[in-house]
Amino acid sequence: MRSKILLVDDEELILRQMRFAFEAAYDVFTTSSEGEALATFERERPAVVTVDLSLKPTNPSDLGGLRLVEQFLTLEPNTRVIVITGNNDEANALKAVRAGAFDYYTKPIRLEELSVMIRRALRIYDIEKKLQQEQLGRSSTFQGMIGKSKRMQDVFRFVERVASSDISILIYGESGTGKEVVAQAIHQQSQRKEHPFIVVNCAAIPDSLLESELFGHEKGAFTGAHLLKRGKFELADGGTLFLDEIGELAPALQVKLLRFLQDRKIDRVGGTSPIELDVRIIAATNRDLEKDVCNRIFREDLYYRLKVVPIELPPLRERKDDIIPLAQHFIKQSCRDHRKPPKSLSSAAEGALLMSSWPGNVRELENLISRAVVLSTGPILTPTDLGLSSNQVSTDVNLKFAKKAMEIDFVTRALSRNRGIISRAARDLGISRVNLYELIERYNIRIQEFKLQSSDVSDKTQLNRQEVV
Repeated sequence: MRSKILLVDDEELILRQMRFAFEAAYDVFTTSSEGEALATFERERPAVVTVDLSLKPTNPSDLGGLRLVEQFLTLEPNTRVIVITGNNDEANALKAVRAGAFDYYTKPIRLEELSVMIRRALRIYDIEKKLQQEQLGRSSTFQGMIGKSKRMQDVFRFVERVASSDISILIYGESGTGKEVVAQAIHQQSQRKEHPFIVVNCAAIPDSLLESELFGHEKGAFTGAHLLKRGKFELADGGTLFLDEIGELAPALQVKLLRFLQDRKIDRVGGTSPIELDVRIIAATNRDLEKDVCNRIFREDLYYRLKVVPIELPPLRERKDDIIPLAQHFIKQSCRDHRKPPKSLSSAAEGALLMSSWPGNVRELENLISRAVVLSTGPILTPTDLGLSSNQVSTDVNLKFAKKAMEIDFVTRALSRNRGIISRAARDLGISRVNLYELIERYNIRIQEFKLQSSDVSDKTQLNRQEVV
């Protein structure tokens, strides 16, 4: 299948020349209108776009091309956008690069040079697509679950095996590890997926209300019970009831839950007739229930009824391989939810994430990423945006990730000091240019970031001079 490219320019002659030059190799779409360009992009989803920054000859200051860059990348973050600009418009070209454009090309257009740039953009697009598909195949086995680490892959395979049965499951894990997400995945993989998935947090509802919430009540069962109420068990009939923080369940309710697990019947509060139900129970806890059993806090018979199939979720600090894929997933999700242009992690930010201890696990990572996406002003998230120090070293990180984070930190600092100039950065690090390029490729370090930093410093210096004058 041939790759699609979209060419956007206000000069019809240029469009005809580019179409003639490229249509033998690609499926080429051309337009000179901002509105038509967006419509064509939404319909065709091209891999590469070239767009002139100014699309109105009568008003060159109207940067319709820059607006299109942001809209294209919001719709398809993987698209490679090449901005075409006039000789004196480098500042606006850099704005486009900061907005996520792949590169910029200065007029007059030399078709051979532009062709090389398009081929390079397509190659990177194809490689990234392939890597994403491979990563997706490895890590996203279940809805909402991402994990390529061996620990999580073992969890996924285990969940896959038990999902089709109706057996009770007990999920162990620290707060924020994703126990509810696993329960949802089990439900979605089961034959009950067309029926309700009902969630009850046993720690969030007072004991005085929890019995009625779970089992329902008859009209007049107690003061204020003006109507019959169906409880969560009845609402989950045919589906799955997920009881989170099961270790907080009061002793009297433990007895009623045990009875249901034994004979599949419940009694509403104030009721006289047992109600037979078809509900699968999945429970979760961050407590040591075995210790609670020994201390007579939790019923031993209920514990063994629930623990027919136990699943233990590892904390994030024990699945470091998943941190960057999770962060990238949360960035895309947050950009979409908060209607922000696409953002990505700087290499230094990746290093800082790997070195954090994550006491709040996946939930802490998700909240941190969401905050950074909302508050950051640029397309690249830095350790500062994340509220992390690139120098912090967690005491529980293993040597593999400490080495990776340290190499990323050393390389990015050298590139920053030397404004992205490879030869100087390699000399600073005491390694060859070839070795530095290998490190840059291995850790997906974007040299453009450091060139942009250099441009920003130049702009500020020039501004200060103007103010002095």
